Amino acid sequence: MQRNDRRDRNDRNEQVSEFKEKLVSVNRVVKVVKGGRNFRFSALVVVGDEAGRVAHGMGKATEIPEAIRKGIEDAKKNMITVPLKDTTIPHEVIGRFGTGKVMLLPAPEGTGVIAGGPVRAVLEMAGVKDIRTKSYGTNNPINMVKATMEGLKLLKSAEMVAKLRGKTVEEILG
Repeated sequence: MQRNDRRDRNDRNEQVSEFKEKLVSVNRVVKVVKGGRNFRFSALVVVGDEAGRVAHGMGKATEIPEAIRKGIEDAKKNMITVPLKDTTIPHEVIGRFGTGKVMLLPAPEGTGVIAGGPVRAVLEMAGVKDIRTKSYGTNNPINMVKATMEGLKLLKSAEMVAKLRGKTVEEILG
């Protein structure tokens, strides 16, 4: 009887999040000190609602689950909204970070997500269903995720452009 009560109490305290998390990479870092080696872990996490909102975060701790939790908390602090056009992005864009470059190209429905590991994680969490990508330069997961996020930040919908120029959407699209 008491065991069930404890389980119920834990369930009530746990929050149900609207966001999904995806672990992109875990890196083990070793610091050699007088008494031996200190191991720490850094985790790169991508968080999104699969409906246009996405973020990434880094967490560092002595245990992997703690590093992941910290990464999720960090990600939720810098959420961005991605303008989507049906299941793809409105226009092509190149995201740059460090020596990494990621080209994001809109694709017709049914294409799927054609992207490598870190880039795929970001796009899936953002809710993009059809896209083609090509990455240049580094294949470091941290730089790839950051370059993809920079590219997504540069996207503008037709409504946003029309508002900036003081025109209607029909005038912009032609």
